[in-house]
Amino acid sequence: MPDLEPDLESGPGHDAGPADLLRRRVAADPSRPFVTFYDDKTGERVELSARTFDNWVAKTANLLVDGLAAEAGGRAVLVLPPHWQSAVWLMACWSAGLHVEVVDPESAGFGERVRSGEPVGGTGPYLLAAAEEVLGDVIDDQEADEVIGLSLHALGGPLTEVPGGVIDYAVEVRAYGDRFVPGPEVTPQLPAASLMQGSTVTKTTFTGAELVRAAHDAAVKWGLDAQDRVLVDMSYATLDGVLTGLLAPLASGASVIIQRNFHKDALDHRVSLEHVTVVAGVSGWNDESGSVRRLA
Repeated sequence: MPDLEPDLESGPGHDAGPADLLRRRVAADPSRPFVTFYDDKTGERVELSARTFDNWVAKTANLLVDGLAAEAGGRAVLVLPPHWQSAVWLMACWSAGLHVEVVDPESAGFGERVRSGEPVGGTGPYLLAAAEEVLGDVIDDQEADEVIGLSLHALGGPLTEVPGGVIDYAVEVRAYGDRFVPGPEVTPQLPAASLMQGSTVTKTTFTGAELVRAAHDAAVKWGLDAQDRVLVDMSYATLDGVLTGLLAPLASGASVIIQRNFHKDALDHRVSLEHVTVVAGVSGWNDESGSVRRLA
């Protein structure tokens, strides 16, 4: 997939951040499915409408601000695989004005780095949200102010076991309200995410407004509209993954199908069952250029 550089001088999104895209989507089309998630290892399928997704985002943002004292301009490091809860956390962090870095727990050398004592997110402080499967690796991160564990179970079940000092996301988040109002200090000009682009390993920092402009540019480039169903198998640690797996569908009115532990034998049936029109990051199904492929 080619790099998708946001146009910083023109185009939509000058005064909008990612959370604004979600608010507009909920206002325009609250009931239609927005995110569908498959885990081919467990057989799970979860579907969330824009309104249900927004409720999870609001609860999580309230947890961040009221429960964990997160402040606009602070940092959050997400050690999470592609998952509907990962998408929720990205949007919740942006709603609260946090600068997010996603670390793919399945990336090469991740376990060795953290077990050697290397901080997950470099120099802190930061909030660290991690999947249950890697909590043992990251729990001693000295740069993290708080460690939040996500079970990633179907429908947001609790952790199987809660290590000392770890906050169980699924248990804590349910106590918070499903409406979040950001403070005036949360603006689209705040740093929103540090992401890898293309084949480079150096991360680029984008503001919320830059991400929105990149999302609109991508939606136009790929011809996305409200009828599209985008099947994605990409990490949120990359700009392309964030655009295809969340922001471009959100900006265009399309819906997204996120895969984890992808099993190729399920692909043909899934494309038919879910009425997929666009594929991104699925081996053997992308366009020859490496970009997304339109099926319809």
